[in-house]
Amino acid sequence: MVSRVRVWLNRTYAENVFFMDQLRRNPSDRAVEIHATHGDADSPVLAAADTAELEPEGLSPAAYVEFALDQCERRRIDVFVPRLHQAAIVAHRADFEAVGTALLAPPPEGVAVFEDKVIAYEAVQAIGVPVPSWWRVRSADELVAAVEELEADGHKACFKPASGAGGVGFRVITRAPFSMVHLNGFPSPYVPMDLVLAALKESDEPVDWIVMPRLEQPEVSVDCLTGPDNRVRLAVGRTKNGRRRGFTLHEQWLEPARRIAEEFGLHYLSNIQFRMFGDTPVLMDVNTRPAGGLHQLSLCGVNAPWAAVQLALGEDPGEMAPPFLGQDYTVVSGPRPLRAVSLPQQRIEETEPLLPAVPAPAPTDSVEVAAQVLPL
Repeated sequence: MVSRVRVWLNRTYAENVFFMDQLRRNPSDRAVEIHATHGDADSPVLAAADTAELEPEGLSPAAYVEFALDQCERRRIDVFVPRLHQAAIVAHRADFEAVGTALLAPPPEGVAVFEDKVIAYEAVQAIGVPVPSWWRVRSADELVAAVEELEADGHKACFKPASGAGGVGFRVITRAPFSMVHLNGFPSPYVPMDLVLAALKESDEPVDWIVMPRLEQPEVSVDCLTGPDNRVRLAVGRTKNGRRRGFTLHEQWLEPARRIAEEFGLHYLSNIQFRMFGDTPVLMDVNTRPAGGLHQLSLCGVNAPWAAVQLALGEDPGEMAPPFLGQDYTVVSGPRPLRAVSLPQQRIEETEPLLPAVPAPAPTDSVEVAAQVLPL
């Protein structure tokens, strides 16, 4: 009899409820038990899991590793998919292996390269993958110099933190003065240059930004599945142009993504994003973790989360290709259940048997998760 697989997702994005759904609906018909932890008691991933716990707040990366090792040992986790404190966790891969847990994450060297966008751009450029022009900015004077040079070449300037995930902190510089235009309608990423400079000069907090030209659509996110042997098993591009989403296997996107994943050892699941700079596709960002939209590959007949778990368990799924490319689609929000009562802080003594952290009550509350897909 084949044993069930225990998978843990730590403090992850709400959209990964769909990642969890795919693990349970795996083509191997293997029983999967999912453990989830989060800092927010009302995260939908806690309601979607078989067992769940709240994470302690304020832990240093080193202390979080100890917390994670304890979770893996007590919960008998087979595969751990770390998002929070990924760099600290992968540095202790041997410790997790000692308690019987495989990490579904790249080795420390691969994670380190892409923690800092400037280091990442330098490294990727060195292997021949095009990147946009960029400046590292830590002061108002450096910001002015970078923006003026970009504008002199006819580009709009934008900036974002040199380290960080997703679109957090992304802004586009405008020379238009602050006016009712900025207050009418929905909030915009556009910020007047004079307000940015004033904020920089008045702030006591240091900044570390990367300034670059605003890149054009389409945006193509290539989801890669890479084995511990550095060989890519699967690469599929998800395209985004306004509301419209789709899929591509065009080599102008897939070839540089494979090169990055293989050269830097981005084992298991990674997401490599490109946009257009003029007529050239250039790297925008690299995520050394599963993308929130990874589940959308199910529209192409692919279950990437399960294939990654197989790889982590030493069960190589081999070279994979989507049997078809799904039709274009858009993303809409929809309800997902929450636990009926906010999850209390829990603690299980070492002498206690393995039990669910919280019995799964019939959920009554719900939250919207903006990730369901509808055809266009």
